[in-house]
Amino acid sequence: MKKLFLFVLVLLFSGCATNRYVTQVYETPGAKKSTQKAYSVNGKVYFPKATVPIGWMQRGIASWYGPNFHGKYTSNGEIYNMYALTAAHKTLPMNTIVKVINLNNGKSVVVRINDRGPFVKNRIIDLSYTAGKKIGLDKTGTAPVKLIVIGFKGKNYVTGYMIQVGAFMRKEGADLTAKKYRKLGYNTKVLKRGDFYKVYITGFKRYKDALKFKTQHRLSGFIVGE
Repeated sequence: MKKLFLFVLVLLFSGCATNRYVTQVYETPGAKKSTQKAYSVNGKVYFPKATVPIGWMQRGIASWYGPNFHGKYTSNGEIYNMYALTAAHKTLPMNTIVKVINLNNGKSVVVRINDRGPFVKNRIIDLSYTAGKKIGLDKTGTAPVKLIVIGFKGKNYVTGYMIQVGAFMRKEGADLTAKKYRKLGYNTKVLKRGDFYKVYITGFKRYKDALKFKTQHRLSGFIVGE
């Protein structure tokens, strides 16, 4: 009978931490690669996502890791390069492309997920040294950030940004809302996402353009990739 789990050594990190932990990896239905398997750290089980949509967002604390791990293996088998624009996340699919925005200073960086962590309470992402430096973490150590998924497998699929201003079970309601915003001079579109018809204001090439527009017009919606 095939074993349901195996033990592997992985590097866990937070800022400049240097501890190693034994992590238990569980077989999960449909998992084709070890990086898609559920795993546990300090008794807590994590379930890597099979897929995430463009525009998926998360808020939390970011940290960085550097010299102590440079040249060692990451969770997906690559050699960690502290000068590359990469990052560790507990559950995002490997090779997901993420935009990380420092909410304290507005600086942002685009990274590729190639490792697991950080396993510290409230922290959601561990950036490489260079990625962290680009948004000021080399000076502060940690900072509150927003993550936005913008691509997969090393490719950025976001061609622009939209502001979601409504979500309806019935298409008629979404169409009426879209029409209302069009009368105000906005470019709008209605897209079916799951069980909902969502209304978007479109036409922003950069995230910060959409954010500025949203703030200036006091819109209560949120920003997603197009």
